[in-house]
Amino acid sequence: MNAKAAVRLGAVTIALGAALVTARAAPQADAGAPQELAPDPDLVVIDAGHGGPDYGARGPRGVLEKDVVLAVALKLGAALEGDGFRVIYTRERDEFVSLPERTDVANDARAGLYLSIHANASSDSGVRGAETYFLSVNASDEEAYHVAVTENGVFDRPDAAADSGDVVAAILGDLIRIDHLRESSDVAFEIQQQLDELPGPGRGVKQAPFVVLMRVNMPAALLEIGFLTHPKEERKLASRDHQRAIAGAVAAGVRVFRDGQNGDRRSGSGAAAEKTPPPAQAAEGGGEH
Repeated sequence: MNAKAAVRLGAVTIALGAALVTARAAPQADAGAPQELAPDPDLVVIDAGHGGPDYGARGPRGVLEKDVVLAVALKLGAALEGDGFRVIYTRERDEFVSLPERTDVANDARAGLYLSIHANASSDSGVRGAETYFLSVNASDEEAYHVAVTENGVFDRPDAAADSGDVVAAILGDLIRIDHLRESSDVAFEIQQQLDELPGPGRGVKQAPFVVLMRVNMPAALLEIGFLTHPKEERKLASRDHQRAIAGAVAAGVRVFRDGQNGDRRSGSGAAAEKTPPPAQAAEGGGEH
């Protein structure tokens, strides 16, 4: 593990924990004070990870994460628009986008959902499958911790925007909205349930302190759509048909999540509640990684 990245993630975990405590201790807003505009439940921000000089993961045949996730993001946006959603992208071409730019797009638009799309990598070329994450102070397991370290490392790049590496200051400067953690858990489970219907193994829903999820003031999930380091899965991820299948599955999960927000009965929502502790427990429980 990169020592600098591990130290950075440890600092982020401490800062997020402090922010969550502050959020719980904050007084309730004055009933007479101006109310913040409500988010638009039909507006989804899609964040294609990496881009530009940041390639992300690379498969044995040279397939790059930044290209795969952009292709999936655009297909996902088209699928969601077909379902009546409005979509905003953090990037629509091969370019590097800093952390503040990515999250400001979502916060300024008052979106109802933020989805960050990534592809995974492992030193074990036999590991494959999709998994979905939502934000937590503590990673759900050692593997989730390492995935967060890898994805968070981009914001320490020398060619990143000057402010994109100042993760701790950003967290402390923006009060964490813990009221969105339960919804983030719900959307993660709905999406993963749909991804599990695709051929191949499903790796479930996990929790980890991803930097890109920390500053958005709305429900948010990060998707690892497969392992580029698995030769067969690399070929699938480069396939337009498989990219379209992933986009369709994610869109179906988002649609079920929206129906749940509108008060409709959702299949699997009870199971999600049973598998995941309430946000306060998720933020405080668990061991060190």
